[in-house]
Amino acid sequence: MIVTPQTLRFHEPLPLQSGAVLPSYELVFETYGQLNADRSNAVLICHALNASHHVAGLHADASGQPIAKSEGWWDNMIGPGKPVDTDHFFVIGVNNLGSCFGSTGPTHTNPATGQAWGADFPVVTVEDWVNAQARLLDALGIEQLAAVMGGSLGGMQTLSWTLQHPDRVRHAVVIASAPNLTAENIAFNEVARRAIVTDPDFHGGHYLRAGTLPRRGLRIARMIGHITYLSDDVMNTKFGRQLTQPSGGDTRNAAERAYQYSTQAIEFQIESYLRYQGDKFSEYFDANTYLLITRALDYFDPARACGGNLSAALARAQAKFLLISFSTDWRFSPVRSREIVKALLDNQRDVSYAEIDAPHGHDAFLLDDPRYHAAVRTYFNQQITSSVTRSPA
Repeated sequence: MIVTPQTLRFHEPLPLQSGAVLPSYELVFETYGQLNADRSNAVLICHALNASHHVAGLHADASGQPIAKSEGWWDNMIGPGKPVDTDHFFVIGVNNLGSCFGSTGPTHTNPATGQAWGADFPVVTVEDWVNAQARLLDALGIEQLAAVMGGSLGGMQTLSWTLQHPDRVRHAVVIASAPNLTAENIAFNEVARRAIVTDPDFHGGHYLRAGTLPRRGLRIARMIGHITYLSDDVMNTKFGRQLTQPSGGDTRNAAERAYQYSTQAIEFQIESYLRYQGDKFSEYFDANTYLLITRALDYFDPARACGGNLSAALARAQAKFLLISFSTDWRFSPVRSREIVKALLDNQRDVSYAEIDAPHGHDAFLLDDPRYHAAVRTYFNQQITSSVTRSPA
């Protein structure tokens, strides 16, 4: 499935939750499948922290040939014959404002200064993203969604959709998510942010003007984040305490080993893995984007306006829900999904819930697990398809 990104420019100002106004902006998106005649089969996919609009399929080169290893980040979930079957559904992936994958963000030009926005880009929230997504759907002529779906931060956006635009969502699929972040999660985000802002190349967030990039800070931020995405069992099984042995075996004495450790040599395989992930991330992700998106994660808390009462907050929701959590996900634990389930049941909403016993930690929502994919496939086939007209547009 070859897909091509599209861009829509919006000239109408977008008021933000912070009180700031984005004067104009662009959203990059991709679509998969065909919109049917009554426009009833649209499914919006909301992305997590370091993902983008490229949800599924492959990109092509200038000659039209598929580019190797260009699969979308949820390609195992979305496509022809997959759990979210694009033979029946019209799937939309949107890159959020503030991201670094095409939609207007800190690396773009601030029309007021003619320079990159950098640290001056306004604070954005989950609610701002949902409002921008709603405007995109308006431009596409889609009044109501068959479903909104997302994992992690994408699940928060999905939940927010059911509260901000309750009459535009028939089904909500919330995976490995939470109604807000715990103090521990906020703490991890803050440590990662401090790694970035204390990088000498950060320059107060205006590193592009200075001709630098805070790669060291980004590397550390990614390493911190990656540790929280994996379970202890997975790290022990995959890496354990295995050393990175030099060719021919490790013949160093204790003093040599101590010296090399002090000079930050890679001793353990888990160190090698984390440094690889950090290096890769620092080459394609923007530091200001990381700061913005982790702040949006921290701020999300729909119950705050109701005195912390989640049941009261979710009373606005009209959609039917599927929630999925994973047993070893300690960053967005099953307890947090059950909080949402309880609050919805308090409001007598239609809720399905699956708790998958999987060893992979938070990353499980991106991986191939037959039970997980079967739960999504069954829900789409039995619950969502019945409200969709099969005839193509």
